[in-house]
Amino acid sequence: MISKKLSAAINAQVGNELGASHQYIAIATFFDQEGLPALAQHFYKQSLEERDHAMRFVKLVLDSGAEVKVPAIPAPKSGFKNAADAVKLALESEMRVTAQINALVDQAISDKDHGSKNALEWFVNEQREEMASMDTLLRMVKRAGENGLFFVENFLLGGGLSEAPAGKEAGA
Repeated sequence: MISKKLSAAINAQVGNELGASHQYIAIATFFDQEGLPALAQHFYKQSLEERDHAMRFVKLVLDSGAEVKVPAIPAPKSGFKNAADAVKLALESEMRVTAQINALVDQAISDKDHGSKNALEWFVNEQREEMASMDTLLRMVKRAGENGLFFVENFLLGGGLSEAPAGKEAGA
């Protein structure tokens, strides 16, 4: 059985993931309005992934026999100065979520809740991939500059960040 402390923290994480989903929608719409459809599509997709993560946390709470309490979600930031500013916020968001998930794992370990710890490991691995992908995108956007975002668009259209990492088979 999941502890009340871990259950409350996972419920809070549901809100964190939904908040990240909303933030990615705000970033996607910025790119859409700037005429950068591949960047927009990338962040719309990221938004859906964050929502899916929230639902995985909901299922974890439900499967543990605890009560789901979805928290309020703050409004996302909008009105970015440039592409790098928007992607930097996304990377900072991924870093924050990583710290939150690490805290959940720490709590599961403290509770000696091996089932929850094992379930949370999926998120640990997912965050490693998300942070690496967003860091790469930010470095590319910075290198390209505002006038070179066409190159980033082409990279994304070619499947750039969605390809399987080296040493990992697609679909694995």
